[in-house]
Amino acid sequence: MRVLRIFALAVALAAALPAVTPALEVGQKAPDFTLSGTDGKPVGLSDLTAKGPIVLYTFIAAFTGT
Repeated sequence: MRVLRIFALAVALAAALPAVTPALEVGQKAPDFTLSGTDGKPVGLSDLTAKGPIVLYTFIAAFTGT
């Protein structure tokens, strides 16, 4: 379930970021953000990192039918 939440957050983050957002450098911390989880409740990055390290990833073509 946690993996699905992280995946949903990553997909939503990728869709919400403007195209001109500068990339983070290696070692930089990601800015805190809050999105709706799969259950509709808000989940913040700081909520997840408080429980330990996390990995955010995107798979852009996952829902495109390509």
